[in-house]
Amino acid sequence: MSSGVRLNKFISHNTKYSRREADKLIEEGKVQVNGKQVTDFSYRVADDDKVVLNGRIVRPKSMHEMTVIVYHKPKGELVTRKDPRGRKTIYDSIPKRFAHFVPVGRLDFASEGLLLLTDSPRAADILMRSGLERVYNLKIRGSITEAMEKAMRSGIKIKGKKGAHEKSSVEEMEFAPFYAYQILKNEQNYSKIRVAIGEGKNRELRRFFAHFDREVLDLHRVSFGGISLNNLPKGKTRFLTRREYDDLHAFLKAQQEEGSD
Repeated sequence: MSSGVRLNKFISHNTKYSRREADKLIEEGKVQVNGKQVTDFSYRVADDDKVVLNGRIVRPKSMHEMTVIVYHKPKGELVTRKDPRGRKTIYDSIPKRFAHFVPVGRLDFASEGLLLLTDSPRAADILMRSGLERVYNLKIRGSITEAMEKAMRSGIKIKGKKGAHEKSSVEEMEFAPFYAYQILKNEQNYSKIRVAIGEGKNRELRRFFAHFDREVLDLHRVSFGGISLNNLPKGKTRFLTRREYDDLHAFLKAQQEEGSD
């Protein structure tokens, strides 16, 4: 763990607690640093600090100690802990032993497909911010036009909130060129396309196609960073393969070394 990490972040990265839960533990006086109680939320943990939570030392986790699972999220589930409206969340479906895992990014309520979850919030944060390839299969209402293809090849900046969540405050969105796309079916009533992008902005693809007055009818993520759904049934989870772990560890190590330069 690098020097200068905020205390709540240090706790959430190295324990089962979320950052919000860590804040509460700090506020309740259950955290000590170098033998002294710390209730200052702005405290930053140095490399040689000894952090104790509820009488137990919090040791920085190695990336090699983390666990990552693949979940095939079906439509009709929210990627959140709890929903005030009582809708189903992914945590109602995944095995209880993974209840403290955090998702790597999001898939909206109407979307489905591959979702990675991990017990390392630090790794989740790196992966979410990365430019790793995300591959989606889409079904859209209407045809795919040359203007849409040009925007996929060159990138585009759009204004307005078409396709965004109703509570979104983001008025503009800039799209980098897609890594790749393949038109599978292009007809007047509906079309199918596979796209590969390197970003994970909220409802990004829905907003992209809405800009061209195209509704996304189905959105299915099939891979993230070379990790694929394969034949995993909807609503089920699997662990990464050894090769997937090796590739992921190599990527995370490279990102850490790059960040320390």
